[in-house]
Amino acid sequence: MNQSADDAGSARPPLAPWKLYLIAVGPVLLALALGQVATFPNLEPWYAQLRKPRFTPPDAIFGPVWTVLYALMAFAVWRVLRLPAGTVGKGAGVTLFYIQLALNAAWSWMFFAMHSPLAGMINIVIQLFFIVLTLSVFRRLDRVAALCLVPLLAWVAFATALTVSIWKLNG
Repeated sequence: MNQSADDAGSARPPLAPWKLYLIAVGPVLLALALGQVATFPNLEPWYAQLRKPRFTPPDAIFGPVWTVLYALMAFAVWRVLRLPAGTVGKGAGVTLFYIQLALNAAWSWMFFAMHSPLAGMINIVIQLFFIVLTLSVFRRLDRVAALCLVPLLAWVAFATALTVSIWKLNG
C-alpha cells in the first residue's frame, strides 16, 4: 500500500453537527445526573450534620452555580470538538476535558455517597490539576472555550478550599 492510499484511508469526514452536540452535551449531562444521584440522598442528615467553615455558601447556591458551569463546560468542549480533524492538541484537550469531567462526577460519590471528606479532598485536588491542564490546552486551541472554563477553575478552587476545610473540621 502506498503513502497516498494510507492517507486517504485514514482521513475521516467531519462529524454531523448533531453528533458533535451529543458528544459534547451527553457526557456533561451524565456527569450532572451521576453527581445528583450521589449527592441528594446524602444532604440530610449526613452533610447537614457536618461542621463547615464560615465561608460555606448556602445550599441553594450550589444548584444554580453548577447548572451554569455544566452549560459552560458543554459549550467549551463543543467548540473544541468542532475544530478540524488533525488540529494539534485537539485530542489531548478533549481527553483532558473528559478526565476532569469524570473526576467531577466521581467527587460526589467520594464525598457524599462514601461520606468521606478525605476521599473528596484527594479527588478535588487531582480534579483541579486536570482543569488547569484542560484550560491550558483549550487556550491554545480556542480562546472562547478556554474562557468558558475559567469560572469552573475558580469554583473548583473555592470548592477545594471548602472540601479541605470540611475534612479538617470533621477529621
